[in-house]
Amino acid sequence: MKLVHKNINDKDKSGVVALVPEESEDMWHAYNLITEGDSVRASTIRKVQSESNTGSSTSSRVRTMLTISVESIDFDTQACVLRLKGRNIHENQYVKMGAYHTLDLELNRKFELSKTEWDSIALERIEVGMTIEKTADVAAVMMQEGLWLNIMLITASMSFGEDKLKTNIPRKRRGDVKQHEKALVRFYDNVMQGILRHVNFDIVKCVLLASPGFVKDKFFEYMFQTTYVTLVDSVRDNGGEVRYVTLVDSVRDNGGEVRIFSSMHVSGEQLGQLTGVAAILRFPMPELEDLSENEEEEEED
Repeated sequence: MKLVHKNINDKDKSGVVALVPEESEDMWHAYNLITEGDSVRASTIRKVQSESNTGSSTSSRVRTMLTISVESIDFDTQACVLRLKGRNIHENQYVKMGAYHTLDLELNRKFELSKTEWDSIALERIEVGMTIEKTADVAAVMMQEGLWLNIMLITASMSFGEDKLKTNIPRKRRGDVKQHEKALVRFYDNVMQGILRHVNFDIVKCVLLASPGFVKDKFFEYMFQTTYVTLVDSVRDNGGEVRYVTLVDSVRDNGGEVRIFSSMHVSGEQLGQLTGVAAILRFPMPELEDLSENEEEEEED
């Protein structure tokens, strides 16, 4: 939802906001935001009758701006249109005062909403509606090798496409698979960059990977071969601050990526139970049991 302007009186909370719904989710927010008795101003089509000098009448459809006092609200989810019925409260050359009209609020069309009192819930809905990512706690990544990538954000009521990518991956040729492998790496990297660009992990709690065949499994393996270090901000006490800063700088200097998880998020809480620091490496590490056995053998020697 795009906020064009907002003018609300600090004392009695009356005022008007101008909004532009940009996504299907925005229409849902508008449906919950507008109530009976509100005034809505928007561009609309009106059928008007005109009479010529000879007495004959003709009808035509004209676009005009109307302001109505809302009496009923209907949300057509299939067409993604919000229909508001009410009486015209600002007369113009086409529509008389008090005449009934139905405004159709559509995507990417501005409308102005006036309320005698903007309560805290209505104001919060505007803030939430301005950014879908604030409400989307699940993301879905759908991919098909060599064809497409689609990243969706899923809210409590709807899902929305955030990124689409089409790419061509050459087939494996006998004796030469380098081009195929390079193209796969580029594709997987584009998937990762798309996730990082559109998924806010401070809000999103789960990312779903979906694909035909084993594409998702191959991407999952590639993702965990990419080195990055995560740490929880709450485990950085004063004595260990220098060590963590040194660790972060070292990882970045060697081309790795660092992620800091908030201790207020479930991911940070879980990581905090595992010492607060974790690394995903490009190379294998011995199991702790193997290290213990080696230490015992060295002590016996």
